[in-house]
Amino acid sequence: MNDKSNNYSFLVIGSDSFSGSNFVNYLLKNKFNVIASSRSLDKKKVFLPYLWENTTFENLTYFQCDLNKNIDDLIEFTKKKKPQYIVNFAAQGMVAESWLNPTHWYKTNVLSQVAFHEKLRHLTFIKKYVHVTTPEVYGSTDKGWIKENFKFSPSTPYAVSRAACDLHLMSFFKAYEFPVVFTRAANVYGPGQQLYRIIPRTILSGLCKKPMQLHGGGLSERSFVHINDVAKATLNIALKAKSGSSWHISTKEKISIKNLVIKIFERLNINYKDLVQIGDERLGKDQSYLLDSSKLRDKFNWAEDFNLDSGINDTIDWVSKNLDELKSYSWDYQHKQ
Repeated sequence: MNDKSNNYSFLVIGSDSFSGSNFVNYLLKNKFNVIASSRSLDKKKVFLPYLWENTTFENLTYFQCDLNKNIDDLIEFTKKKKPQYIVNFAAQGMVAESWLNPTHWYKTNVLSQVAFHEKLRHLTFIKKYVHVTTPEVYGSTDKGWIKENFKFSPSTPYAVSRAACDLHLMSFFKAYEFPVVFTRAANVYGPGQQLYRIIPRTILSGLCKKPMQLHGGGLSERSFVHINDVAKATLNIALKAKSGSSWHISTKEKISIKNLVIKIFERLNINYKDLVQIGDERLGKDQSYLLDSSKLRDKFNWAEDFNLDSGINDTIDWVSKNLDELKSYSWDYQHKQ
C-alpha cells in the first residue's frame, strides 16, 4: 500500500470474529486507521491475530457494541469518527444450529442489520460499505462453478437470513445509491479459526488422538480459501469495487470433506479410520459451494498466495504452537444470542 493508507479509516464490525480479526490485522499491517467493533468482551489472544503481530496500537480504536442492543451507540460513534469505509463481518453463523433457534438468526442477520442500515444510509461520509455475506445464499452449486448473481435458493434458516439481508441491501443501493458491495468467500480457514470448524477440529483430533464425527461420511465438496488471501481480496474490493457489485473470493481447488480430513491426518501420520466416526447428515446440508472467482482475478489481478497444502501446514503450525491452550477449550459451537 502507498503512503495514502494513513488517510483512510476503516470501521470493522465483528472485529473479533475469525475473519474480522484477520482483516483488522491486515489493515494494521498496511498502516490503515482502524475502528474495531465487536460485541465480545471475552478476548482470547490465541484467536485474535491482530494481537499476535502488533505491539503498538496507534492506529487502532476499539468500540464494544452488540448490533442487537446498541445500534444507536454505534451510529453516534461512527458519526464522531467518520470512517470512509465500513466492513461488516457481524452475523449469527452456523448452519445446523440455525434450525434450533431460527428467530435468533433472523433477529441478528436481518432485523438488526436492517435497522442499522436504515440509520447508516444517511451518513454521507461513507465511501463504501462492504457486506461480508456467504455462498450459502445460492444453495448447493451442483452444476459446477457459479458466477456472482442474486438468484438465491437458500436451504437453511441461516442461509435464508443472509439472503434476505443481501436483497434488502441491494434494494437500498437501487433506491438510495447506498454504496454497498458484497463479498462471498468459499470456506475460509487458517490460524485463529474457531475450533468447531472442520480444519482446526481435525488437526486437534489428530494431535490429541481424540475421535471426531464426520456428518454424512464427508461426501460434500467444498473449496477452501486461506484467510490471508481473503483479507487481501477484501481490501481491494473495499477500495476499488463499484457500489452494487458482488464478488466471489475462492480458489480453483475443490475437495470432499472426507478427503480433506484424510489429507490432514496424513500430515499428522494418523490413520483416518482410527479416529473418524460416521454420523448422520445435517438437515439442509448442501452438496457443494463452488464459486467462480474469475471476476476478482481479472479486475484486481488477485491470486491466492496459499494453496490447500500450504494453508493446512500453516494452520497445523498454529494449533501445534498453542496446543496446550487450545485443547483446554470446548471444541463445540457455543451459541450466543
